[in-house]
Amino acid sequence: MIKIVDTYAEIPSLFEDGKFQIEKWRIYAEKIYPALADIFESETENYTKNGDYTFEKDFLPIINAVCGSFEFEKLHEVFIEATENLNSRIKENFGRVLDADVVFWLGLGTSAGCAGEINGRNTVLLGAEKIIELDWCSKEQMCALVYHELGHIFHSQRGKMEQAAEENENSFVYQLFTEGIAMYFEQTVFGNAEFYHQDKNGWKAWCDEHFAEMLADFDCDLSAMTRFSQRYFGDWCDYRGRGDVGYYLGTRFIYELLQNYSFDEIINFDIETVYGHYKSFAKKHIG
Repeated sequence: MIKIVDTYAEIPSLFEDGKFQIEKWRIYAEKIYPALADIFESETENYTKNGDYTFEKDFLPIINAVCGSFEFEKLHEVFIEATENLNSRIKENFGRVLDADVVFWLGLGTSAGCAGEINGRNTVLLGAEKIIELDWCSKEQMCALVYHELGHIFHSQRGKMEQAAEENENSFVYQLFTEGIAMYFEQTVFGNAEFYHQDKNGWKAWCDEHFAEMLADFDCDLSAMTRFSQRYFGDWCDYRGRGDVGYYLGTRFIYELLQNYSFDEIINFDIETVYGHYKSFAKKHIG
């Protein structure tokens, strides 16, 4: 069953005079799960070690913006609404329940939502600071974010969500695939196959129009793609002035697979099978 972990009441104490206190945050994070602070500090260091980002310039302002903000209170309200009856909604759409924690917390500005195993539990972490920065504070957007991350956990618990050991073409194609799985799960529970919470300022219409070009560029980039050079996954990425276009491509990939396979079959594909289907998908649309 899904368990809701709500740390909203503890978050204001992590600030003094409107300024974030990292030592207090470490204690707070460790109370949620042992080693949680280490995980996220390491994640932040991955972005800052190359000198492109600094904690003080790129992450701290995002965190400090939470303190006393109206958006923070609003966000917590929609979190409560979005997580009501989650177990029944997922069972209604997919016939199964999930065993997971959904955590409302203050992170370090690296992720609005992430899913993985922490301290032996499948966990969705919802970073209030990043959600506010992205202005994903509506109930619709919160629902989408929660459902998307639970989609990754569904894939992990009910399918074969293997991860490539190193960065290569297979691993980035597999990322396209897993994000597409999560988007399909999100859209299904949400009840709208055309819904993308990224759709602002004509984002989806632009993606519809430029689908073949995006896929061709993704395919061309694969041989040299790295976690930090890729331009398809993440709001901070810039693909022709837009972010997150990999989620659109991944969703198109999954819907095409669903023409020939059931969802249960697809979530059990191994990495090599996914790569083969991707090459057929790319050849069909870009030659």
